[in-house]
Amino acid sequence: MSATRHEVTVQLAGTRCTFETGRIAALASGAVLGRCGDSVILATVVVAEKPRPDTDFLPLQVEYREKLAAAGRIPGSFTRREGRITDHEVLTSRLIDRTVRSLFPGTYRCEVQIQINVLSADPAADLTTLAIVAAGAALHLSAAPADGPAAGMRIVRWRDGWHAFPSARQRAEAELDFIVSAGPNGLVMVEGEAREVSEELTAEALETALPWLDKLRGAIDELRKLHGTPKQEVEAEPELPEVPEATRDALAAALRHTNKAERRTAVTAATTAALDAVDPEARPSLDKALNKLRYELVRGDILQHQRRLDGRGPRDIRPIWGEVGWLPRTHGSAIFTRGETQALVSCTLGTVDDAQRIESLAGMRNEQFLLHYNFPPYSVNEARPLRGPGRREIGHGFLARRGLLPLLPSFADFPFTIRLESEISMSNGSSSMATVCGGCMAMLDAGVPLSAPVAGIAMGMVSDGERLEVLSDILGDEDHLGDMDFKVVGTHRGITALQLDNKIGGLSAAQLAAALEQAGEGRRHILDEMAKVIDDRRDEPSQYAPRFEKTAIMPSAIGQLVGPRGANIRGIEAETGARVTIDDDAVVRVYAADPRRARTAMAMVQRAAGVLTAQHYYRAVITSVRDFGAFARVNQANEGLIPLEELDDKLPRRPGDVVSEGAEIVVKVLGIDGKGRLRLSRKQALGVDEALIVF
Repeated sequence: MSATRHEVTVQLAGTRCTFETGRIAALASGAVLGRCGDSVILATVVVAEKPRPDTDFLPLQVEYREKLAAAGRIPGSFTRREGRITDHEVLTSRLIDRTVRSLFPGTYRCEVQIQINVLSADPAADLTTLAIVAAGAALHLSAAPADGPAAGMRIVRWRDGWHAFPSARQRAEAELDFIVSAGPNGLVMVEGEAREVSEELTAEALETALPWLDKLRGAIDELRKLHGTPKQEVEAEPELPEVPEATRDALAAALRHTNKAERRTAVTAATTAALDAVDPEARPSLDKALNKLRYELVRGDILQHQRRLDGRGPRDIRPIWGEVGWLPRTHGSAIFTRGETQALVSCTLGTVDDAQRIESLAGMRNEQFLLHYNFPPYSVNEARPLRGPGRREIGHGFLARRGLLPLLPSFADFPFTIRLESEISMSNGSSSMATVCGGCMAMLDAGVPLSAPVAGIAMGMVSDGERLEVLSDILGDEDHLGDMDFKVVGTHRGITALQLDNKIGGLSAAQLAAALEQAGEGRRHILDEMAKVIDDRRDEPSQYAPRFEKTAIMPSAIGQLVGPRGANIRGIEAETGARVTIDDDAVVRVYAADPRRARTAMAMVQRAAGVLTAQHYYRAVITSVRDFGAFARVNQANEGLIPLEELDDKLPRRPGDVVSEGAEIVVKVLGIDGKGRLRLSRKQALGVDEALIVF
């Protein structure tokens, strides 16, 4: 007996997608197969029947996985199978999580797992959009009581037009590239990058995406009507006890401490005193009542008095200070401190061989800009084991990298692998944006020619349905107790990266436009403060940073330069301590910490590959003497004529009066004659300074 199959089709911006359910993974609470061209994605949802005991949060897991078989490839690892989750899969999982998490009821505690597997992939297709929509559809069909449907999509600005489901080429050339998600009440999540676009164009992108998202959400709703599972009942919010007036006053007074540590100590003291005054069985409900009161007091102060936890007004930025060059052995370093948030960032310049090799559905690629973000427990005065970077650290680091990437020079202009490492040494809000600011300063300190300085700011929002306040440069508690976390990265000219998490299920375009305008004001203030520390790149990089030389050789000379089994290259590197690389276009790059060693290694490369430069001086050996002049070999690949008149200061009667076969001399390269032959001069090299001889 065949399974019942239900399908909906949606046509969006010239792309046709189908979403079906009933045939595959029928035992899951919700399962949707999404198809778009040759790409096929399966999204499943499993929902526990009972709440997880002793849990005060939503136990939601989102797992996105790509199998290389989907693109007809075998993994290149030793085991020939996929290993631990990749950064790209983590980032896509986070996009889906942030799309749906705010749609669940606040009291829901049943475990929910959303799993998305790529079964077939066109490497040039937009798999991220298909994954978000399929996941949102599977959740809407399931028993999970999320307020759906939710959908997300990628929108790009390419050649002055807006495009959904963009191709790989459109994404690579796009002026703006955003992932936008919406639920029944409006925007819930935005993340993306841009090339210094205006706030107006950013708002236009989101307004353009919303009707397309409504079309996707309509298709998901239609699929649920065909084959949806009844939703679970949600427990009503428990009735909480009344907080005594004395406790209310004590908690309000504790929250007025503007210092984070003092405020935390005072709040703990006030809540502990209140809990100790009641019977043990009454403490859990009173604790929830105290948390709710804290939520109301903080938000009420902001909405009624425009007073924030640290005493600032809604638009005020915390004090900023910084320093560069404070680590003597790094290539570049910076401290960036904003209030009680601090990032220690180092910049390391490496060779082309230091680039990270990444295997994906599209094949292998080299990543030459690396940003690693670390959030140690001491930064928030906690003690916990160090287990390597978690999903939050990967996501925050990627956002900072996105914001910095558009300002980097091309590899042709600055042929170094760049690694930034950000150690968050203090955190009270917006450590990813501190990483952007510190990363910019560290790169300038290392001599990286950024096209413009870049900074980031985190925005928040508090609303009671009637009143609304947008907050600049939010604290950690304002993030936790507020309705929005909105991070904006950019230069004085415009926005380079954006991330939005809306916690109240929806956000209007007008509210977002107001937040963008206020974020631009704050970002420019931060840039001005950074400029007081460093406003342009160093003319002289660190003495420990690698120096660089480059030359092009004939493709036919690559084998001659490399030598048997790489013997020539290894010999040059061993003798000089330099690093020599050759790319497929026969461009040779030499890196060394000492400029003299780099020049020596380049001379050896040129000699081995037969590279000569006109008007430069070289050592040569006479190979034959003729009546009209002498032939000299400069290296294994180049031999040229020294005409009679270029042999000596005084014109000799015979060439043999000046040189003999096998003699070692210094010559100047004059160039190429009309027949393509190399012309040399001994006369013009007489008495030349040794320092001017290339080799």
